[in-house]
Amino acid sequence: MKLNKTVMALAISAAILTGCSEDEKDASLIDGTQNANSGINDASTRGLNNGSGMNGSEMNNSGMYPNAGIGPEFSDPNNPLSKSTIYFMLDSSQVQNDFVPVIAAHAQYLVAHPGQRVVMQGHGDERGSREYNIALGEQRAKSVANMMKVQGVNDGQLDVVSYGEEKPASFGHDEASWELNRRVELIYQAK
Repeated sequence: MKLNKTVMALAISAAILTGCSEDEKDASLIDGTQNANSGINDASTRGLNNGSGMNGSEMNNSGMYPNAGIGPEFSDPNNPLSKSTIYFMLDSSQVQNDFVPVIAAHAQYLVAHPGQRVVMQGHGDERGSREYNIALGEQRAKSVANMMKVQGVNDGQLDVVSYGEEKPASFGHDEASWELNRRVELIYQAK
C-alpha cells in the first residue's frame, strides 16, 4: 500500500516536473535543425520498458559493474532495484510511466541508506549536435534526480552528469540502437 502511494506521488511529480509540451522546449536545446524521425510511437520502446537495461550484475560500456556489491536486492530480477537504466523517448527528458516504480524504489533505498550516493549519467543518441545531446542528457538526469528529491532523497546523495552521445550503449546507426542510447544510468557509490 505504501509503495502504491509512493508510485502515485512519483507519477504526479513526474507530470508536474516534466509537464511542458514539446512546443515549450528550452530554446537553448534546439540548434535549428529538426530530426527527420521526431515522431516516435510507443512501439519504439517495446522491450525497453519491461526489464531490459543494466542491473547490478551487468557490465556497462566502460567495462565496469556499476552497482556491484551494494546488496542482493540489486541482483533480484523481480526487484525494481535491479533496473538501473531509465530509457527516454526521442527529444524528451520526460520520465515514462513505466519507469516511475523503478525510480521510486531507488529513492526509497537511498532514503533508507543515507550513506549511499548515486550518480545519474544522462545520455543521448547520435542525432543532433554535440551541445544539444549534452544538454538533453543533463535534462534527463535532472528529471530523475528531481523525482528522487520529491521522495525525500537528500541532495547530497545525488550527482548529475551528462555524457550526451559520447558513451553509447549501442554503436549501431538504427532506431533499435538509438533507443538503447537515450537513457539515464544510475551508478551507486559509497558516500
